[in-house]
Amino acid sequence: MATKRDASEILVGLDIGTTKVAAVVGEVTAEGVEVIGVGQQLCRGARRGLALNIEQTAASIRDTIREAEQMAGCQIGVVHVGISGSHIQGLDMSGLVAVKGGEITAEDVARVKENARAIALPKDREILHVLPQEYIVDGQDGIHEPIGISGVRLEAKVHIITAAALQIQNILKCCRLCDLQVDSLTLEHLAAAEAVLQEGEKELGVALIDVGGTLTNLAVYVNGTLRHTAVIAMGGAHVTNDIRHGLRTMEAEAERIKKSHACALGSLVDPEETILVPRVGPRKPETVPRSALSAIVTPRVEEILSHVQQTLDASGYGDMLDGGIVLTGGGALLKGFPELAEQAMQTMVRVGTPLGFGGMVDMVQDPSHAVAAGLLLLAARRADRPSEDQMTVRPGERAGKGRRFWDVVKQWF
Repeated sequence: MATKRDASEILVGLDIGTTKVAAVVGEVTAEGVEVIGVGQQLCRGARRGLALNIEQTAASIRDTIREAEQMAGCQIGVVHVGISGSHIQGLDMSGLVAVKGGEITAEDVARVKENARAIALPKDREILHVLPQEYIVDGQDGIHEPIGISGVRLEAKVHIITAAALQIQNILKCCRLCDLQVDSLTLEHLAAAEAVLQEGEKELGVALIDVGGTLTNLAVYVNGTLRHTAVIAMGGAHVTNDIRHGLRTMEAEAERIKKSHACALGSLVDPEETILVPRVGPRKPETVPRSALSAIVTPRVEEILSHVQQTLDASGYGDMLDGGIVLTGGGALLKGFPELAEQAMQTMVRVGTPLGFGGMVDMVQDPSHAVAAGLLLLAARRADRPSEDQMTVRPGERAGKGRRFWDVVKQWF
């Protein structure tokens, strides 16, 4: 029987995906973050990262939390939640301030960030994150830690992440229906990167490709900082759907066949190997060459990779990825995906699984848990060093800390 724990001592990362809801429960110790529980259930109310059916999504969250509670031996009341979807937008901005005392202080850094985020947003959007890319002091660029440097002019280049206010409220409502308080809301790209990327990769330049159910999240790191984000409306569920139509079978069988037999690279498949495919209705199962299954899967995976490559080329960072590409998410488990990605994108590719945990590490060493595990790591880091760039939602507050231009002007006066 699990040992009962004080709920105030635990942290929970909650990934509300399109096809599944996952929760990772951890406890911060002197040695680091220890995993003490995991929960996962099918998601029955979301589509493309959007909670379209509040009641069904809440029911999936409730079942996931209950499963995690039973394993961890505790009651969960506070969660750290990930957010993604086609409504997510990223833009690069800059801010400029005069240094007051001749030496840059933490107050100067906070002021220049505030200056950079003073943008006129539509009323239906909120700022999730303001992520510094680099600081420029008196014309000298490439500075990551400006505090203590002497100068009179401080400039910051930042990457701002915004989200649809309605979708933020939908996520909060789903959690409220489950009696859960949302302590923070984090872009899923950032959470997955926290879990699977190494600092050396971020310095060299790396692209994280998080392949989910119906979305593929892309995050590009160069010189140690996030440079570009994107969401591609395609994922593993599209592969399942292609199998369902191509083999004329049921969706559940198509998902099973994808996980057990599908391969994205035909050259890895034995041409003599066959699989048994159940048919719809009273028809008898039929034997199909596994190579035929690969012929169905490969074009869809190539299409996903093509969209990723086009996005990388458009971002201007496609030629700066000396650290290669890291695949994660449930879609990364598809056999042959890394090998096909290496061929298509002409660079090193590896599958990323969550790193840096103790305890029940075997429960989270799976690409499909990257987001939930990353949310847990970010929550643990924030407990020691609160991040000004992290969106924190509290009861009664307006979701998001992004203030619009006139809010900042009023503060000046």
